[in-house]
Amino acid sequence: MGELRAWVVEVGGGLRAYCVGGREVLDGYAAEEICSSARGQCLLPWPNRIRDGTYEFAGVRQQLPLTEPERRNAIHGLTRWANWIVAEQALDRVTMEYLLHPQPGYPHALALAVEYCLDADGLTVSTTATNLGANACPYGAGAHPYLTVGTPTVDSVVLQAPGSTRLRSDERGIPTGFEPVDGSEYDFRRPRLIGSTKLDTAFTDLQRDDDGRARVHVASPDGEAATLWLDERYRYLMLFTGDPLPDVNRRSLGIEPMTCAPNAFGSGEGLIILEPGESFTAHWGIEPS
Repeated sequence: MGELRAWVVEVGGGLRAYCVGGREVLDGYAAEEICSSARGQCLLPWPNRIRDGTYEFAGVRQQLPLTEPERRNAIHGLTRWANWIVAEQALDRVTMEYLLHPQPGYPHALALAVEYCLDADGLTVSTTATNLGANACPYGAGAHPYLTVGTPTVDSVVLQAPGSTRLRSDERGIPTGFEPVDGSEYDFRRPRLIGSTKLDTAFTDLQRDDDGRARVHVASPDGEAATLWLDERYRYLMLFTGDPLPDVNRRSLGIEPMTCAPNAFGSGEGLIILEPGESFTAHWGIEPS
């Protein structure tokens, strides 16, 4: 696709790298490296955290593995380290598929497909889940790209982000309430420097453009820029400066589309219920700059 190039991996069906005209847009990882800090991973069948890895659905209490043991949470779903298959491939697109089997903590069968498409609009990522089981199931989707505009840190980056409401969270990353961003350090609805602001923050009530998309813009002092968009099915957005992670540590900005809030399996906030045979598709992407 000319100046656009994307690298998609079988492990987790994720996005390892994305370049525009030879410029790295994602803070990705090399082909011989293990994916670190969830770079470019698909977060299915839930994004972010579930407190204590436990939730109740249809009157049954479920217990998931604690994949974030230091905080006693289940984090970022069940498919990040699974081997996905290439279902369709062409010069400008690839579709990755995975069959999630019923298992302890999530006794449901899902057919999952993620399509990556390159065209004049940039990169578009379409994620579809289909409930293959005989009963309804809880579901949420997310993605975890880190964007870079070539700066050593994000401190000098100008950020514009659409979140009007912030989800307050506790020390375990679990939401405890909502508050407007007006006048706070989390208000990036107008472009301004990230500076020293630490972000590991979920937002909702996203401002949207006439096409229904919410957009996050990042720009460097020398004019390099990138724009990530999310469609109306992604109602929540996580921004993450990666301060506690040595391999990120403010080098790039995690911009994470989410269909539901953190801990949605417990709180129900934004949770999707898929009926038997029902499918759900959500789209996000990165526009050319």
